[in-house]
Amino acid sequence: MGLFWKRKKADQFVTLGLNEPVAKNEPPTASPEIVEPHAQKPVERPPELVPPVAGAGPAPIPVETTPEPARPPIITPSEAVSDTSREKPVRSRSPFATSVLGLNLSMEELQAQEAALEQEFSARFRRAVSATRESLTERLDTVFAGRKQIDDELLDNLEEVLIAADIGVPTTLEILETVRRGVARKQINDLDALKQAIKEELLKILHASEREGVASETATPETVAPYVMMIVGVNGVGKTTTIGKLAQRIKAEGNDVLICAADTFRAAASDQLAIWAQRTGVPLIQQKHGTDPAAVLFDSLKAAKARGSEVLIVDTAGRLHTKSNLMAELEKMKRVAAREVEGAPHETLLVVDAVTGQNGLEQARQFLKVAGVTGIVLTKLDGTAKGGIAVAIAKELNLPIRYAGIGEKVDDLVVFDPKQYVEGLFA
Repeated sequence: MGLFWKRKKADQFVTLGLNEPVAKNEPPTASPEIVEPHAQKPVERPPELVPPVAGAGPAPIPVETTPEPARPPIITPSEAVSDTSREKPVRSRSPFATSVLGLNLSMEELQAQEAALEQEFSARFRRAVSATRESLTERLDTVFAGRKQIDDELLDNLEEVLIAADIGVPTTLEILETVRRGVARKQINDLDALKQAIKEELLKILHASEREGVASETATPETVAPYVMMIVGVNGVGKTTTIGKLAQRIKAEGNDVLICAADTFRAAASDQLAIWAQRTGVPLIQQKHGTDPAAVLFDSLKAAKARGSEVLIVDTAGRLHTKSNLMAELEKMKRVAAREVEGAPHETLLVVDAVTGQNGLEQARQFLKVAGVTGIVLTKLDGTAKGGIAVAIAKELNLPIRYAGIGEKVDDLVVFDPKQYVEGLFA
C-alpha cells in the first residue's frame, strides 16, 4: 500500500534537527501561543515563570506582561509553550512511520522494513473485507455448485448474489452485460474465467472513479501550505474517529498537523476531538459552543501558518440535506479557507458508514449537491458482510475512495487500494 501521506518536502526526510539552522538569541516578538503535545516538549527547556537561580542570567519575561489579543484556546495534553521561547521539537515517530529516514539503517534494511509494513497493512486490509468475502464466496459456491457451463439461469443467480453484496443494481447490471457479451463471444467459457471477468469489471469501475475529485494529495503543489482537509458527513458515521486517525497517520509520516474543531453546533464534538488530540499528541484549536465555525477556521488557518504546519484537518457539523442553514455555513467556511490559503480546501472528504449500505449512498448523493466533495472515507469496512458498497459508491458518485477504516485502533485507517480490495473479495 506504500506511504500513507506522500506530499512531503525534501528537507522533511531528516527529522533529527540536523538540517535546522542554529537558533539565535533574538528579542521575543508577539506571536500566537502554541500548545505542544507532551511528547514533543524540548527536554532541556526550563519551565516558564520559574524564579531565576542566582548567576543564571536575566529572568524570563513573564507571559502576563505582554498583553496580546484574545486567541482561540488550543487544547493539548501539556502546558503552554511560547513559540519564541521553544526550540523546534523533534517530531514523534510511530512503528509505522517508514517514510522518516532511518539514519542507522542501510538502504536494503529500509526497503525491507517498508516491504514488511506494506505486507502487514495488506493482510489487515484483507481481514477487514473477510466478512464480505465469506458471504460472497459462500453465495458464489452455491450458484456454481454442480454447474459445468454458463447459462442464463446461472447469470440470473449471479445477479442476485452481487446485489445482495450491496454492489448496487445499476452496477450489477452493467457488470453482467459485459459478462454476457464475453460469453456470447466465447471469451468466457468456464467459471474461473467468469470470476476473473467480474474482478476486472469491479477494478475498472474503481479506477475510473479516480479521474474525478482528488485522488492524491500530491495534486496540490508542495509550496502551498497548510494543506487543508475538510471532513463532512452526518453524525454517527465515524467522522471524529476518522479525523483522529488521519491526524495520527499523517503526523507519523513526519508532518506537523493541526486540528480545527469547527463543529460548534454540537457541544460534545469538541470534547470528543480533545480526547483524540490527547491520544495522538496533535494540537487542537477550538472555541466555545455556538461560535461561528468560519471564525474558528479563520483562527486555525492563522495558527497553522504561524507554526508552519503542513496539514490542517477541519471538523464540521454533522449535516443533512434538510438542514439548509448548516449547508450555507459550510459554503461560508469554504470561502474563508480559499481566501486564506490558495486552493483551500484542497480536499473535502465525505465520511460514509459502510454498514449503512445503500442508505449511506443516498446521504452521499445529497452532500454532492452542496458540499463540493472530492473523495470518500469508507468507515467500518471490517464490520459488514455487504462491503460491495465501495463499488456502488465509486460507480454512482464517480469519486475516489481515499481511505478505509478497518478497525478501532488509532492506526486502523488505510489508503484504499482498489486492487487489494477486489482481490480480497474473491481470495
